[in-house]
Amino acid sequence: MITVYGIPNCDTVKKARAWLTDRGVEHHFHDFKKQGVPEAELDRWLAALGWEALINRKGTTWRQLYENARAAVTDAASARAVAQANPSVIKRPVVRWHDGITVGFDAASWTARL
Repeated sequence: MITVYGIPNCDTVKKARAWLTDRGVEHHFHDFKKQGVPEAELDRWLAALGWEALINRKGTTWRQLYENARAAVTDAASARAVAQANPSVIKRPVVRWHDGITVGFDAASWTARL
C-alpha cells in the first residue's frame, strides 16, 4: 500500500492525492497535523533521502523559526528534532512506495514508478 504523508491543506499534497485517485491508485493518507510524524518513518526518510532533501528551507515554517534554531540544523539528528517539533518544515508530500521513498510531487516520475 502506498502511503502519502503530509498536511491536507497543502496544495502539493492535494495535487498528489488527486493524481493518485484519478489513476485509481489505492493509497493511505497520513496527516501530520492529526497523527503526528511517525518517528520510525522519519528515521527511514532521513536515511533514504538525507536531511537536506527532506527539510523545506524555503517554506513559511522554516522562515518562522528563530535564526539560531535554523542555524542549528546541520545534520540528520538536528533536522530530526526540528521536524518532530515542527512537522510543517518537512517537504511534502513524502510518499512511501512499494520500492522506496520520495518527497515532493512529480507526475512524470510517479508515472514511471507505477
